[in-house]
This record gives sequence, structure tokens and C-alpha cells, in this order.
Amino acid sequence: MVKTRDLRTVAGAIIMVSMCLAMAGCDRSFGTGGTGEMVVPQQTLRQIDNTEMEAIATTQPTTMPATLPATTRTAQPPAEILLSIEEVRQAALANNLDLRVELLNPTIAMESVNAERARFESVFTASTDYSVTDTPAASKLSGTQGKDLRTNAGIQVPLRTGGQLNFDVPLTRSETNNTWATLNPAYTSDAAASISHPLLRGAGLDVNAQPIRVAFYQYQTTEARTKLEVIRVLAEADRVYWRLYAARGALEVRKKEYDLANAQLERARRMVEAGAAAETEVTRAESGVADRLEGIIVADNAVRQRERDLKRILNRPDIGMDSPTIVVPASKPNPLYYRLDARQLVRVAINQRMDMLETELQIALEAANVRSARNAMLPLVTLDYAYNISGLGPDLGDSLRMTRDKDYEDHRLGVRMEVPIGNEAARSRLRASLARRMQQIATKQQRATLVEQEVLNAIDQIEANYQRIWAAQKRVLMSTRVVDLETRHFTQGLRTSTDVLDAQTKLANAQLSEVSAITEYQIAQVDIAYATGTLLGATRVLWQPIAGPKP
Repeated sequence: MVKTRDLRTVAGAIIMVSMCLAMAGCDRSFGTGGTGEMVVPQQTLRQIDNTEMEAIATTQPTTMPATLPATTRTAQPPAEILLSIEEVRQAALANNLDLRVELLNPTIAMESVNAERARFESVFTASTDYSVTDTPAASKLSGTQGKDLRTNAGIQVPLRTGGQLNFDVPLTRSETNNTWATLNPAYTSDAAASISHPLLRGAGLDVNAQPIRVAFYQYQTTEARTKLEVIRVLAEADRVYWRLYAARGALEVRKKEYDLANAQLERARRMVEAGAAAETEVTRAESGVADRLEGIIVADNAVRQRERDLKRILNRPDIGMDSPTIVVPASKPNPLYYRLDARQLVRVAINQRMDMLETELQIALEAANVRSARNAMLPLVTLDYAYNISGLGPDLGDSLRMTRDKDYEDHRLGVRMEVPIGNEAARSRLRASLARRMQQIATKQQRATLVEQEVLNAIDQIEANYQRIWAAQKRVLMSTRVVDLETRHFTQGLRTSTDVLDAQTKLANAQLSEVSAITEYQIAQVDIAYATGTLLGATRVLWQPIAGPKP
């Protein structure tokens, strides 16, 4: 019987166990910035900045003429609701079904991070078994029958550095028919502690945080994609809003054209009654009124369709798509001229676009994969240490008392090593990781080129649409003069109703072009903001993921 009383060995074991316990458990920062990961600020992922055209213009804006006035409805309309662009964005952010789907993705991704963090949680283990043996024996010194009851309770503690710490308390009760047995029944009680830790491959915080790091990068990528989807939905809401404004403007133009045709019909009837014009002038004027009525019907249908598009995006219960409520845009376009700095906008887009941030996160992830692949090429060298205190007695109390007094102590120290011959599989995985990192860097450069092209195209489009506004306004001015001249000539008998109606049609087309140009100019501003990863206007948007259900 050997008794170990070496205090230095015991003190060393206590220090080792204390250090291992300090490295055990689940640290909330482990793998999510605590070991050197790229962490994107929450403000970058959640807050959508605004683009004020005045702030990015290099010259003072020039005020454009006001838009066309609305005409008064002749019939009793359904209920109307005035909505500003800010109210539309707010409703879309709160109720849009597409966003409701997307806003759950960060919540799901965060649960994956939590699941990976749980890999360092301790595990309680317990087991028990009872056996009855009846075997022949070749010697009278051995028993032929026995009954054994074994129980064990323990804790497994995964270490963040890659090892595992085990604590076990096995208890045994043995009974035999061996007449030479000193203790029958005999009770044993042990207290065991062991640690197994890699020294090369799989060792260290960095390599063991890799699964958590991957989940964390994927979570941030999901948030970036969600923010991009939020911007897309809100930008689409802006576009639909302004297209509804354009449709209502077109309807008002058609109504005004109809009123002018009716005025021409009344004028033709008076001249026929006075004998200053032929009866055919009335027929021509009536035909023109019928043509204008069809235009009103088509324009009114376009308004209803645009209203339905906006109602779908809003998804408000009080104004469903089948609701007769008329949605009237309260915000007005801002047709001001801006001289934009293309280089500055390209720089802003590359810094703020979520698809660019997604590529940055992928590059960081692949860099982490390269480090993990390099570690996988190392030999597997494992250090094993076990410490055991034994107890034995005729009853459980005596056995536990011996264990408590530490009369019998065991120590075991060992090293295991595995070295792949050739190690070609690990080399291939490292080469693949390096290639994927190079691929992501090339993808970043490709996306930067596409972003630059998108921004430059948006700048050209906003410039062209502003030119259209000036051209359309000039057409409206000239067409108005032509209508006045044709009307006076008709009253003098120098023109027919057809000439007057043609002039009115040209005026209406010019007014429709003006409405379209102003609206497209506003939409082009939305496209500029979208191309730079922002929203148009002075209001910022702060989105939040939808919380998942509690188990």
C-alpha cells in the first residue's frame, strides 16, 4: 500500500484545476469579438441614414414652378385619407408582409449564435447499473457468484482552450460467495478528476471559437441583408407613392381636357344657333367629348391600380386593397436642381452599401477559416492527466471516511500523439480556404465596380429627368398659347372644332409629360438614395428584428 503525500503535486493539481475552471463555461464575448473578430457596430446594421439632396448638392437649388392644381370632383367621392411620405414609410416598416418575413431572419440567426456558444456549457452525467454473476471458478480462492451495484455522478467541463475536464464520484457495492473475501459486502467510493487537453492541433482560444465566430459572422451578414431588404421595401414604397401622385395628376389633366372639350361643344352650339358655323361643328365637338371621356376612364383605372399597389405595401387593416378609401398623397415633389458630386456619391455608396459590407464580412470569415485550416495541419498531441482518491470499507460510511481522509491517492500523466503521413487532406483544405478568400476579395472588387456603375447611371438619370421637366414646361406654355389662338380663330370662323380639339389634346399631352417628368425626377432622387444605401429625406429609420417566440 502506497500513500502519496507530496504537497507539491497536490498544489500543482489544484492550480491546474483552478486554471481549467477559469477557462470553462460560456463567455458571451467568446467568438463574438472577444477573440479578435470583426464586429460591425449595431448602428451600422440597424440605422438607415438619410440622403438630403441639399446636403450633397454643390450649387444652390433653383425653384421650379408649382405642379398642376387639382380639380374639384363633381360626384360624392368615397372617404379619403391623406398620407405623407413619412407615414407611408412608417406603415410599411410596421405592417409590410415582405418585411415581416425578413425581420425574423436576424432572430433566427442569433439563435444559431447562442447554440454555438452553448458548446462550452458544462454537462452533468449520472449512471447506475446492477449485475448478478454466476460463473464457474477454477480455484476455491475465487467466488462463483456475485452481486454488484455501481453508481457514478460527474460533471464534464469543456474548456475554451480545447480540452475537457471531468469530475467523477463512483460508488460501488460488491457482494460475493468467496469465503476468503475480507469485506463482504465491500463498499468503494472514489473521487476522480481528469483533464485531456490538446497541445498543438485544436489548442487555443482562436481555433475553438471558430464555430461561434462563423455563426456570428453569418448573423451579421443576415442583419446586413435584412437592412438591405428594409431599404428596398421603403424605396419601393416611395416609388409607388410618387407613381400614385403621377396617376392622380394624370387624372386631373384628363378631367381638365374633358372640361375644355365640353366648353368647345357649348361654344360650337352657340355659333351654330347664331348661324356662324355649320352643324358639323357640333358633331365634331361631341366626338371630341366622347374621346376625352374614355381618357378619364383609363386614367381613373390607373389611379385605382396605383392605390392598390400602395395599399398592399402599407398593409393597414383600415385601408385594405378592397377598401373604397381613396388614398391622396399629401407630400409634394421637390423638383429642385442639384449638381451632384459623382465621386463623393460613389465613395458614400461603397462605404454604406450593405452588399459591400456583406462582402467584407465574408472576407473576414474566410480569413478566420484560413487560420483554422492552418491549425488543422499541425500534429495532434494530447496531454492527459488523472487524479484519483480511493476509499474502501465494510459500509458506505467507512468508505467515504477513507476518501475524505485521502489515504490513497493516484496520479497518472500521459501524452498521446498522431501525425498524419503526408497530411494531404489538411493541405487541400488550407488551399481551398485560401482560394475562397481570394474569391471574396475579387467579389468585393466586382461589387465595387457595379456599385459605381449604378450610382453613375442614377446621376445621369436624375439629370435627364430634370431636363425633361424644363422641356415639358415649355411645351405646356406653348400649347396653352396655341389653344387660346385656335379658340379665338374658331370664334372668328377661321378654324374648325377639330383644330381646337387637336390643340387641346396637345396641351393635355404636354401637361401629362410635365407630371411624368416631375414624378420621375422625384423617383430618380429615390434611386440615388437607394444606390448609396440610404433613404431620401431628412428622417432616419431605425429597424429592429422581430422577437422570436419563447419556449
